[in-house]
Amino acid sequence: MVTVSEAARPLIDLQPHHAFCVGIDSDGCAFDTMEIKHKECFTPNIIKYWGLQGVSKYAREAAEFVNLYSIWRGVNRWPALVKVFDLLRVRPEVIKRGVPIPEAPHIRAFMSDKTFPQSNDGLKAYKAQHPDPELDRALAWSEAVNATIADMVYGIPPFPFVRESLQFLFDKADMIVVSQTPTEALCREWAEHHIAPYVRVIAGQEMGTKSQHLTFAAGGKYAPEHILMIGDALGDLKAARDNQACFFPINPGHEDESWQRFYEEGVHKFLDGTFKGAYEDTLIAEFEKFMPEVPPWEKKES
Repeated sequence: MVTVSEAARPLIDLQPHHAFCVGIDSDGCAFDTMEIKHKECFTPNIIKYWGLQGVSKYAREAAEFVNLYSIWRGVNRWPALVKVFDLLRVRPEVIKRGVPIPEAPHIRAFMSDKTFPQSNDGLKAYKAQHPDPELDRALAWSEAVNATIADMVYGIPPFPFVRESLQFLFDKADMIVVSQTPTEALCREWAEHHIAPYVRVIAGQEMGTKSQHLTFAAGGKYAPEHILMIGDALGDLKAARDNQACFFPINPGHEDESWQRFYEEGVHKFLDGTFKGAYEDTLIAEFEKFMPEVPPWEKKES
């Protein structure tokens, strides 16, 4: 099995060319791909592979809430899947219909074993040591998701001002892609739109968590205030905080405006040292309003 540290060698070996380092999330941040990937690729396969046809309406609401409209937005597919199950299990409408919702004990065990990356290859290696039909189904689901994405998700350009921001930063900062999407899909999407040459490394789920990506690439190589994470989810904020880095949010539903704000304002404050403090605090306070923890159907009940 390829370990996280081995897979992450391109990040670990990255040598600074500039005084600044910028990590950029991909799905939902650089590209407007979150909606199509989750609504057309992830969710239909969740319903199909996990026997949720009898509660498909509620499964879809739960999956979209977790992956698009909540504090879990952008989380790795395995904890996201388990969270969908957990929300469904306690929803009264689902209980009334008597449709069994997976407990997923073996997926949870895989997630808790930090020696295995939370990727398909990691699951295969874990499954070889802990064989179980639940893990066979989990791998089949995950591979089906990837196949559906490869078949359907193309021709989606970066958000406005992404390319302009990359071009502006190219000779000022070492840029890397920081994502929990499989690396193969990331490389395909960034190459398709001719923006891959602007970044030094494209890091997907095989190379570890987003926090690890920043640590491997930037830890001890750049001053913390010279490291910036750009993202659209709380996991991106956590990655920045874990590395004492700056964070610029791309607000869900307001991506165009966020990238224009970054290009015209945020990037300059980052480079001139005025980003940290009141400016960043204001950005994060605004961002967190887009990240509820309580599902809308629970609010209706209360």
